[in-house]
Amino acid sequence: MRDIFFKHIAQTSPAPIGLEIVKAEGIYQYDVKGKKYIDLISGFNVANIGHSNPKVIDAVKKQVDDYMHLIVYGEFIETPQTAYAKLLTEHLPSTLDCIYFTNSGAEATEGALKLAKRSTGRTNIIAFNNSYHGSTQGALSVMGDEYYRNAFRPLLPGILHVDYNSDEVFDLINDTTACVILETVQAESGITIPSKTWMQQLRTRCIEQGALLILDEIQAGFGRTGSLWGFEQFDIVPDILLLGKALGGGMPLGAFIADKNVMQTLSFNPVLGHITTFGGHPVSCAAGKAAFEVLLEGNYIDSVKQKEAFLTEQLHHPSIKKINHFGLWASLQFKTMETAQNIIHTCVDKGLITDWFVFAPDRLRIAPPLIIEEDEIKKACEVILEMVEKYA
Repeated sequence: MRDIFFKHIAQTSPAPIGLEIVKAEGIYQYDVKGKKYIDLISGFNVANIGHSNPKVIDAVKKQVDDYMHLIVYGEFIETPQTAYAKLLTEHLPSTLDCIYFTNSGAEATEGALKLAKRSTGRTNIIAFNNSYHGSTQGALSVMGDEYYRNAFRPLLPGILHVDYNSDEVFDLINDTTACVILETVQAESGITIPSKTWMQQLRTRCIEQGALLILDEIQAGFGRTGSLWGFEQFDIVPDILLLGKALGGGMPLGAFIADKNVMQTLSFNPVLGHITTFGGHPVSCAAGKAAFEVLLEGNYIDSVKQKEAFLTEQLHHPSIKKINHFGLWASLQFKTMETAQNIIHTCVDKGLITDWFVFAPDRLRIAPPLIIEEDEIKKACEVILEMVEKYA
């Protein structure tokens, strides 16, 4: 399979991890030789309730038996979509009451940018340096790194990038601004947390100027930060919320969520202002709803802050320059990118799946399933510290 993988599967980097996994359950993955790995990144925050949860599997099987794809999204009343939308909106602020399901987080970004332009009649967009919102051309346009953008220009016009958590943005938001888009917690810069005051001032400035505030919680949502939605910890509510990753419970699913009156602007002038064939696939929605129910019923979010404290207590070493953390989500910074890469790769060899960050390759990523127990956290930290001692 390895030779076939490299021959026929499009590669996204010169050196993929290359594990051949045949089974995943709970916080563990198993390769073709039976080797067991702790998944310390949850498939990049997808597996918040772990892998292969029985309730999710049962929901998928039941839905497959009922029906899979029927028609283009939004035309038929499909129970999995409707039921999941109802459950989600019951756990969101009242102004986020209308959900547009997509196939992925990047597509949620695309839809949200169109919605902001359509509903405001404006074209300018403010985004932030070191932000990541996906790699389609629209999402790439608001990505905060020229290294990734430059090879694919020309991109969307009217995009202005500023520093995250910088007061510079307040003077730039004006009556030509359609939206300001940012991650509630900036992921790929190595878990960068904005100040609460800055977030609240940003919310206020957008209201004053009639610009929409788009918060990307594709990675931060579903309990990762210690609250169901990251924005709850900043006491603000966005105009548009982006979800993905854990939204589908392991199946492909994204969403952008807004007030019903705002969302309706995509349905006329032109009709079909935004459309997708497979967005909100019934099987994905069934899986996502089941996973969300498991997350809520299991009270896993309530233990995130305790596990966060336990995790950070374990990770003391003079070669760890800095630890950024917010909930069960952390980055460990080392002196060089090479040091971090050596530690990451040898952790994988030792049965611990971790990785780096797109804009912070000198950092090691930690984002285990929220179901992880403290003894498992301790074991993972012991492996990390062993590799730090050896390579840092």
